[in-house]
Amino acid sequence: MAWTDICAFEDLVENSGICALLNGRQVAVFLLELQGEPQIYAIGNYDPIGGANVLSRGMVGSIGEQIVVASPLYKQHFDLTSGQCLEQPEVVIPVYGVKLQQGRVWLNAVKQVQEASAA
Repeated sequence: MAWTDICAFEDLVENSGICALLNGRQVAVFLLELQGEPQIYAIGNYDPIGGANVLSRGMVGSIGEQIVVASPLYKQHFDLTSGQCLEQPEVVIPVYGVKLQQGRVWLNAVKQVQEASAA
């Protein structure tokens, strides 16, 4: 697996997203505090429904058991673990592996979930 050092852990903003470049593609990186533990998620920043790189600016939260980000454009919810759009399940955005090592955030350059084309 090809891991890339993206930023320092301190660069992340709790309960919010930042945008990073990974092999020329924009990635939205989120830091959430869940059950007293920091959790980091990384998804593609491109909202395929709105047609813009904006997901890092979306609001994070949960719907049932799913941790999601709401696109700031049309408010579709994307699951941070699967990349699936809750309102349009056929739309899936890429999800990237994340690890925290020695105070640095690393992303796996290989997509964990491949994006599906919207029909």
